[in-house]
Amino acid sequence: MKTILGGMLMAALIATSAEAAVRTEKVEYRHGDAVLEGFLAYDDSMAGKRPGVLVVHEWWGLNDYAKRRAEELARLGYVAFALDMYGKGKATTDVKEAGRLSGIFKDNRPLGRARAAAGLDVLRSRPQVDPARIAAIGYCFGGTVVLELARSGADLKGAASFHGGLATPNPADAGNIKGKVLVLHGADDPFESSAEVATFQDEMRQANVDWQMNIYGGAVHSFTNPDSGRAGIKGVAYNEAADRRSWQALRAFFDEIFR
Repeated sequence: MKTILGGMLMAALIATSAEAAVRTEKVEYRHGDAVLEGFLAYDDSMAGKRPGVLVVHEWWGLNDYAKRRAEELARLGYVAFALDMYGKGKATTDVKEAGRLSGIFKDNRPLGRARAAAGLDVLRSRPQVDPARIAAIGYCFGGTVVLELARSGADLKGAASFHGGLATPNPADAGNIKGKVLVLHGADDPFESSAEVATFQDEMRQANVDWQMNIYGGAVHSFTNPDSGRAGIKGVAYNEAADRRSWQALRAFFDEIFR
């Protein structure tokens, strides 16, 4: 019994130590006149430079969900920076406000690309980050932002979109994409038509992008967020299997692009 208890205590101490190694910081920065505040997470026990991952939030703004994803990435050994697209303190739970804030960038793709690039610059400047090994991931609105950032020609090893919008006003810009692309999509997502999915695939083919798309049966929009159903939006719901499988796909994607 003493041996068992001792082993349990040791495991608990190791787990606590592992958690304590993840350091988080609020990082204030600017894009033009906009004051922004992102969230940085990394394993403080690791030495040397390592890959960086930019995380772009859902249309709600930089909230706890995006921060949790950044911490999960830090536990995997990456330096993660969850950027702020809207401005310091502008996260919301109101559907209309979220639509208004995200709509600013939907209607002005160059502004969205530039705002995302400002966050990328913050990540790239961190002393723990290998600037030659950076990727970007995004959720819903953030997935659209990440794809637009890649289309802008940003120096990314990879871009991954979780249940993000795929359409773009300038499909030819896919020719600017430098890294690989991963799209993780719900088969029953009502916000992305089959025509939009097909158009995106054609866009990638015509630009000779190294791309892949995983489609999860039974999954709708925002399938990775356990709180996605709280807003009561039809066609938006969490799917545990799709969440788990898409995260595994992301990890395999990172193993490939960062090896």
